[in-house]
Amino acid sequence: MIKAVQSPSLELLVKTVDGGESTIVLRGWEAVETLRGQEFDYIVMDEVASMRNFWIGWQEVLLPTFRMSRGGALFISTPKGFNHFYDLYNMNGKDWESFTATSYDNPYINPEEIEDAKESSTEDKFAQEYMADFRKQEGLVYKEFNRVFHTYKDLPEVKITEKLCGIDFGYSNPCAVLDILVDSEGNYYIDHEWYHTGKTEDEIGDYVSTRQAHKVFPDPENPSAVEVLRRKGVNVRDVIKGKGSIQTGIGIVREAFKQGRLKVNKSCVALLEELETYHYPEDKQDRNNDENPVKENDHAMDAMRYVIMTHKPPKIISPQDRLKFYANQQRRQQNSAR
Repeated sequence: MIKAVQSPSLELLVKTVDGGESTIVLRGWEAVETLRGQEFDYIVMDEVASMRNFWIGWQEVLLPTFRMSRGGALFISTPKGFNHFYDLYNMNGKDWESFTATSYDNPYINPEEIEDAKESSTEDKFAQEYMADFRKQEGLVYKEFNRVFHTYKDLPEVKITEKLCGIDFGYSNPCAVLDILVDSEGNYYIDHEWYHTGKTEDEIGDYVSTRQAHKVFPDPENPSAVEVLRRKGVNVRDVIKGKGSIQTGIGIVREAFKQGRLKVNKSCVALLEELETYHYPEDKQDRNNDENPVKENDHAMDAMRYVIMTHKPPKIISPQDRLKFYANQQRRQQNSAR
């Protein structure tokens, strides 16, 4: 027997085979915050790859609901680039197991329909939607980014000259704070992230003040939050935003990736997820960066861009110029000795 329970959300009361009762609670991901403080035995999530701010909802809201029951979870989805669902699929440990099935494995789908879809889809789209294969999302903003080349686990042995912070403020949406280290060669290392919802301007200011950054680059569109930073003794630097600043900033970040001067600590999971999902609108993807990206999954993207497009790295002298400098210096010394 199934009985619907009257409530703001849909709940079903189900009689079990042993004479007991189980309650099935149905929620949309956008209402995940309403589940704080509750207890569940098992959670099933569908289309996980499309869930925004997944790690916050999972780690801060849902995972604690298992503390008493020691329950479990099932994550179901079609892949959508190398985002949080890709990381879930590759989780290791005795408590994790992954399964893959293609559309050809579904006995309720006519194979001819799949073949028709194959003819009318791009190779990447078909591989993702029908073969459950992880592919880079189409229309990526930072298509130069490569997890193998642009990430690190331990900071390389380099001479760090500056510590910077980039901030994208948020309350209902996440606030992203990135620690970015600069070495003597002008390379950037995004070494730590702070990515949370529900944080007040004072809480954000308190956290940023503990990072002891030499320079902080916050979103200028929140002047009250910027003023809180100033009151707390943070060295705030102006970030100029205006017409075309997003495209210009993206171009500067892309060039840093191309040159291998920008790398990310593997612990920055929210930033890595955004890098691999931040994209242009589908009907604009063939244009050459003359449109702004889709306004979602971009909080760490903005914090990163504020720093890279505004900060001026030290001027790097090439080995050839350094040899010329020493040769000229030696020539001047010889001439003065005559």
